[in-house]
Amino acid sequence: MNLEEYFARTGYKGSLEKQDLETLTDIFQHHIRAVPFENLSIHCGEKITLELEHVYNKIVRRKRGGWCMENNQLLGWVLKRLGYDASFLGAYVFNPHQNAYATIMTHLLVKVAIDGKDYIVDGGFGVSYQMWQPMELVSGKDQPQAPGIFRFTEKNAIWYLEKVRRKQYIPNQIFSNSDLLEKKECRKVYMFSLEPRTVEDFHFQCTYLQTSPDSLFTKKSICTLQTTDGFRALIGWTLTETIYNYKENMDLVEFVNLEDEEIEKTLKEKFNITLDRKLVPINVKGFYTI
Repeated sequence: MNLEEYFARTGYKGSLEKQDLETLTDIFQHHIRAVPFENLSIHCGEKITLELEHVYNKIVRRKRGGWCMENNQLLGWVLKRLGYDASFLGAYVFNPHQNAYATIMTHLLVKVAIDGKDYIVDGGFGVSYQMWQPMELVSGKDQPQAPGIFRFTEKNAIWYLEKVRRKQYIPNQIFSNSDLLEKKECRKVYMFSLEPRTVEDFHFQCTYLQTSPDSLFTKKSICTLQTTDGFRALIGWTLTETIYNYKENMDLVEFVNLEDEEIEKTLKEKFNITLDRKLVPINVKGFYTI
């Protein structure tokens, strides 16, 4: 494993001399625009494992993506190798359909300290809840980014992330009531403490999420990638492409349903993914919004 190969994968050609916020942001944005958030292994007969070398080979050499435990683990490794003060945290994801936070810690985060300030670096959430810049760990401060306004609030040593979105313009009105569309303007995303975590803390969750019938990830095949002006997502057979701030305070969200024979080509053209095994798409209604 080496950094040069990783940066060739993400296309980053900037400076590596300074461990500052500007460099961190640039490295981070190259990652989220090159490496998809995806769970396709579950739906093409592969097992997801968290050994770093396996994650590296999957994302860097096989040009795949991964979920938070893969993306953020790799990102954390890169940042530590570069000399950043980086560590892992664990979060509990908000389930809008149950209106409650998960009871299992399933989300791996990276915390980076720079010049006396802490930042959350999360390259593993995808769709419209994917931050585009490291977020300063301060409570009650609006942090506007291209995807919308993110905000942390802290209460009794627990931190909560929420996001305020823009209005949405959906040209194809057939999809205006799609269960994939988030209806609330302000959405809770996850909660976490500052207790340091290790990848070993997530081995049970990694198995659970890819095997349990109650898991979102067994109910939906998901592939999503950030672009320079929005993001793309393939959920089951439904391809969505979002452009942020298409008009003043409005995002453009375009939907199209694909046929089985279009899936492989779409993964290659839109997400630069080529699978070794045949994907069996799935999209059980509910459970997930973009």
